[in-house]
Amino acid sequence: MTIWIDSADSADVLVHLAYEGESFPYKLAEAHKREGGVTWLFGRSEGEPDIVAIGMGVRVGTTLEAVRRAGGRAARAMLREGRTGAALVRDAAAYGRGGEGLASADWLQAWIEGWQLGLYRFQPYRNKTRSDETVALRLQSNDWPELSKDVMASVLEKARIRAAGAMLTRDLVNESPGTLHPERFAAWMEEHFGQFGQGVHVHVYRGRELEERQMNGLLTVGAGSQYEPALVEIRYEGGADLPMLALIGKGVTFDMGGMNAKTASDISDARMDMGGAAAVVGAMDIMIRSRAAVNVTALIPVVENVPDANATLPSSVIRYPNGLTVQIANTDGEGRLIIADALLHAANIGAEKVIDIATLTGNVGSALGLGIAGIWGDSDMAAGLVSIGERNGERLWPMPLMDEYESELHSLYADLRNVGTSPYGGAIIAALFIRRFVASGMKWTHIDMANTVQYKQDAGYSEAGATGYGARLLADYAVLEASRTTV
Repeated sequence: MTIWIDSADSADVLVHLAYEGESFPYKLAEAHKREGGVTWLFGRSEGEPDIVAIGMGVRVGTTLEAVRRAGGRAARAMLREGRTGAALVRDAAAYGRGGEGLASADWLQAWIEGWQLGLYRFQPYRNKTRSDETVALRLQSNDWPELSKDVMASVLEKARIRAAGAMLTRDLVNESPGTLHPERFAAWMEEHFGQFGQGVHVHVYRGRELEERQMNGLLTVGAGSQYEPALVEIRYEGGADLPMLALIGKGVTFDMGGMNAKTASDISDARMDMGGAAAVVGAMDIMIRSRAAVNVTALIPVVENVPDANATLPSSVIRYPNGLTVQIANTDGEGRLIIADALLHAANIGAEKVIDIATLTGNVGSALGLGIAGIWGDSDMAAGLVSIGERNGERLWPMPLMDEYESELHSLYADLRNVGTSPYGGAIIAALFIRRFVASGMKWTHIDMANTVQYKQDAGYSEAGATGYGARLLADYAVLEASRTTV
């Protein structure tokens, strides 16, 4: 994915943005200016470039996410037509004074992020249907007089790192569970983050270390798998003197449901139950490559939840080192059991704030649909994350922690049961369960992103499959929190 500034080569396609109610250099019906529109205007002769008009809707109120999606649509339109290069044409007289209210550098970064994400394809297992075609984007510094060429280059690099982090998340979520099983996932993280050297420390807790630390959630959930579970700890000390933020990502590489086995005809999406872990990996990648001044520790419990003769039976009881016992009422409620391990470990290593992110419940999708994740916990942390999500397109909606719903967690013979007895409010009840493992004095938020982990069809800057949700969200929050602490 090549992006050039002031390239001497000419592009065979010019990309123009079309806003409703505004003039356009070529004849174009208003219907084609609506947001989401892509209209080709082909050159009339061999030497005349083709034009693609990207509908933006009404200029006033245009968001960075709308710009990002427009960039993705434009890139994908080029791919469909087999084009190899395009130039973005900017009307400098209109931009910045046309009511968008967006800073030029932010606008350009959003467009480049969307362009790169729009070109993403997952192809490790394609052979005859594989396509390695890409589309180069050309920008002219003269079109951006308010930005120096150095600033444009910096914006491009920042967008590249962020898009790469999101695409890394997509790759992991899309990957086959036969390839990315718990042992391989843990080893891959050790290798990937080990390459960064000073300031980055990786430790994988497995086997006896899990037993010694009584990480019984992981040991219980992983009992039926041929692959041993692990807790991967990745410390990035880009601002070692700052309070530690812990990021916890659920890493169930395949969720068959354990002994409460899933029975649908196609459960291949169960490989995506490590979307939270992938989001944390992507966020760490962005922060480390950006050399962000943050103090962040990623805690990623990885496990496979499958049934066999050794698998944990429903009605079994887990004992956690904080004194709580949990009745396993349903082995398909496994995510909260391993998040509990990670939360207790976060307290042990001195984290002051913690965010856990997980593909936890189908119930959250019933409440919020497929475009927005749910968030629970500390109101200030949640507000910061919601604001960032509105800006970068990884949206969140604050959800309540209904104390009276805790009765759903009552067990006849343990302190808690891992799932409620009612079919209603499952996402809230799961959050209430997780809250029981948050240390006193620790600030905590929980993100249930089960509904946002994938698109069922191509949309905006995402092809069908993993969205990469969470990588940019978590990285942006960590950087924002660190900047507030140092002020």
